[in-house]
Amino acid sequence: LAAALPAVPVTFPVSGPVPQPSLACDGKAVRGAVRPDGTSPFLLSAAVNGIVIAEREIGVKTNEIPEIGPMLLELNERFPLAGWVISGDALHTQRDFITLICEDLLAHAVLTVKRNQPGLYAALAGLCWAGARRHVTRGKGHGRRETRSHLVMDAPDEIRALFPHVAQVARVIRTRTVTFWKSDGKKRARVTKTSSETVYLITSLTAREAGPEHIAAYIRSHWGIENKVHLVRDVTLREDASKVRAGSRPRALATLRNLIMGLIRQAGHEDIAATIRKAEYDNDLLLALLRLTTDL
Repeated sequence: LAAALPAVPVTFPVSGPVPQPSLACDGKAVRGAVRPDGTSPFLLSAAVNGIVIAEREIGVKTNEIPEIGPMLLELNERFPLAGWVISGDALHTQRDFITLICEDLLAHAVLTVKRNQPGLYAALAGLCWAGARRHVTRGKGHGRRETRSHLVMDAPDEIRALFPHVAQVARVIRTRTVTFWKSDGKKRARVTKTSSETVYLITSLTAREAGPEHIAAYIRSHWGIENKVHLVRDVTLREDASKVRAGSRPRALATLRNLIMGLIRQAGHEDIAATIRKAEYDNDLLLALLRLTTDL
């Protein structure tokens, strides 16, 4: 899958920021499957636009933090990551990890900051964001509307002192409005609820390399791994409902599910379920997805 990705030249901005290729890293438990010690297998993945190009099982006596570095270093040996933008959730906001990205991989980092880094989180929350550069995006679907306001500015000295390689900081305010029907047993009423969430991020990208609109795109790309990879494996490919639960087979099937999604997307199809249904009766489509020919 990595070898079939279109070649994206890494550019170094001269006159202004430009989009760079991005890689999202996140983990997922294989629910229902059981290892000998009673725990569920946990797989850490790296994906490009919903196409998983690296995967690593997290052992029983460890976690994602020490395993993400080796996964990316192994990927880098056959798929150079220099110049790519690598994103991770708050668990991976660690000094060693951002150093590995920037110094060993020669890539860029976009990392979420939560309360697992209390000093950094407090420093970001205490900044004056009044003069920050702003970018707003809006979306709607499935009965909800969401507005995302991105505030981005150069990292102050106190932030740089706390974390290495940080060039810019960002605050994202997500406001979500959900409309649904509620019943009390006698009558139904249309209810609208609005909620707001504030998220902080750090990045090694300078203002010359990424503007607020680019950072917003990297953030959305990272959050997309939930919908394009994890949700599809759970709902469309029915991973959680699988009866294969023991030994190495759940891990093998999870890898095959990632392969199926990747092959379908690289063939130009985004509706995974519809494509699978069609391929059951269309041998030409099936062979095209598998990159096989009927030439003798």
